[in-house]
Amino acid sequence: MNMADGGLPDSEQQETEKIEETRQRFKNEYVEESAEKYDPRDVERLEKDDSYAKSFLTWRHFIVEDTLKMIDESFQWRKELGVNDLDESCVPKWTFETGAVYLHGYDKEENKLFWFKVKLHVKDAKTFLDKKKYVAFWLERYARREPGKLLTVVFDMSDSGISNIDMEFVKYIINCFKIYYPKFLSKMIMYEMPWIMNAAWKIVKTWLGPDAINKLKFVTKNDVQTYIDAEYLPPHMGGTDPFKYSYPPLPDDDFQSPLCENGGPIIGDDEKESRDGDVDQLELSFSSDQSHKPRKVNFAEDGLKVEEAERADTPGRTKGPRRPSTTFKGQLLHISPAEELCFGSKDSEKKCLIILNNVTRNPVAFKVRTTAPEKYRVKPSNSSCEPGASVDIIVSLHGGYQASPQDRFLVMAAEMELSSGVTSPELSQFWKEVPRSKIMEHRLRCHTFEKNNPVLGILSDSTPLGSGTNGQPDLHSTLMRAIASNSRLEQKLDQCLWLQKVLMILVSFLTAVCFSTFYMLYTGERTP
Repeated sequence: MNMADGGLPDSEQQETEKIEETRQRFKNEYVEESAEKYDPRDVERLEKDDSYAKSFLTWRHFIVEDTLKMIDESFQWRKELGVNDLDESCVPKWTFETGAVYLHGYDKEENKLFWFKVKLHVKDAKTFLDKKKYVAFWLERYARREPGKLLTVVFDMSDSGISNIDMEFVKYIINCFKIYYPKFLSKMIMYEMPWIMNAAWKIVKTWLGPDAINKLKFVTKNDVQTYIDAEYLPPHMGGTDPFKYSYPPLPDDDFQSPLCENGGPIIGDDEKESRDGDVDQLELSFSSDQSHKPRKVNFAEDGLKVEEAERADTPGRTKGPRRPSTTFKGQLLHISPAEELCFGSKDSEKKCLIILNNVTRNPVAFKVRTTAPEKYRVKPSNSSCEPGASVDIIVSLHGGYQASPQDRFLVMAAEMELSSGVTSPELSQFWKEVPRSKIMEHRLRCHTFEKNNPVLGILSDSTPLGSGTNGQPDLHSTLMRAIASNSRLEQKLDQCLWLQKVLMILVSFLTAVCFSTFYMLYTGERTP
């Protein structure tokens, strides 16, 4: 194959050659002629970051000529909007207050959801640049925090009409994923698109191109859960997510270091440098292309046994958080619980236990992050676990804070060599140097017990169903899911009954017409 003619590389060496060719040609044919068109930081990133250069090549099927044009257009756009320097203060406050665009929740493939509330958008040429910056802010913010991870765009067209159609803005959004952020789009979900917009979306399909057209999904309330679980869908979509947009703060899952038991933030050298802009630890943490992402979850009836029931460094275990009874079996660690931490309003329900069990032959470094660091105390939040050993992590609510279903925890783990040691300074350096491909990640969501729910109140006080400390949190969680599922089934049943009535009326009408027709034919034949 002639690599100069483009086409997919057959080996890693050919892929490297394509990347180098792209860099050299962009430098010679574009940068040297008009370097002022680009931000030097973008040019430098292209030179140093292989995955960044590869993302453009992959989107253009490794055809260098097309890739160069794409990079040129993308870099000019980035400098025009000042994307590298975009922060919350650079975007007008009113754009955030509208709630028309935001990040929240995940689809069934664990891709972040990027919501567009179409009914809140009004076409206005005067504010178009502000809206462009607003969208760019969210995309760049997500790209920095979770590099390489895909986004699922959801256009919620509920209650929208022709006055909300802004074809120029739609084209801009498409270009964001088609040119400016290549390989970023998982799918684009169009929810309840009004028939009046059909003609407009025929035009949109032509903008998407053949590579992106298959990512377009048209759904209604009946089938949106094919792609997104009810947990992350608002009630008007048939979901159970209680989230309501408000600003401030920004409503995205920003995983940060939690606080330790004595109330102080746990900040290592790596995170200090990250805050200064030298090292972006979150960029290290979130890598979907290379990170281990075990998906098998095994539920065990008995909780994991740990080496010590009472630890001297975990005060307050006498009241004791309940031991989890479900286990996520990852490649480096077995993590209990498997999916969620359960908090309640009682004092005994304001602490949860995470158990990490090292299943490797080497020490495993771990750290815990959360989207709500001001609420929780985590001890330990940054340490290591010896081969075959287990570690108990206490997660407790701080002060008068209450847990929220929107809160998330992220457990990160990476295997260490036996000679690496486990002291804090060495751990800090270890997290700086560990390859992205070696990092295992597992997310935990929060579940809250209803304070005044009579059914749950009865169950929490009864011993036959909730006996033992292992089963109680999961009984509540299972019951809540059953209630939500029952609600959805009732809605579907009502729809089926309504459809059945309509069909019965139609059948009755058609039967009457048939009898009338036969009667008229019969009487007509007998008439002389």
